[in-house]
Amino acid sequence: MIPQGKAGVIATLKIMRDFIRTGKKSMPVRLLALDLVSDLPQKDFPGEASSLFYFVRDRIRYVRDVDNVETLQTPDKTLQFRAGDCDDKTILLGALLNSIGHPVRLVAIGYQPGVFAHVYLETKIGSKWVPLETTEPQEFGWAPPNPRERLVMSV
Repeated sequence: MIPQGKAGVIATLKIMRDFIRTGKKSMPVRLLALDLVSDLPQKDFPGEASSLFYFVRDRIRYVRDVDNVETLQTPDKTLQFRAGDCDDKTILLGALLNSIGHPVRLVAIGYQPGVFAHVYLETKIGSKWVPLETTEPQEFGWAPPNPRERLVMSV
């Protein structure tokens, strides 16, 4: 059982991290990532991250969890359903990026003290961590503004 509060957020992030670590080795995930970047010049790492980001943002439908039930999907399930919420889309994008060598980290945020309500991904390009928010119609590199709470977990 997942605890309440910050401990619950940390427990959930750990499950998400494990899904990414396992999912990056999934053949459907790696093959999709390779296909999505196949037309790019070799070593265009920002282009690779961008291509994977726009696929998840635009081709995986955002749907909320079951009413009053926090659920998490593996990357394979999110690809199968072509739908998921912020954590499902984050897990899928993390697995896609990791499957072709991009480091990622999870970012949980909230707008009330002690309350976390959203999660997104960051990937490292060069020496900079770049936010990848796939649930809003925003561009590559945009992050939700002015959160009061922020918790980061490396994958």
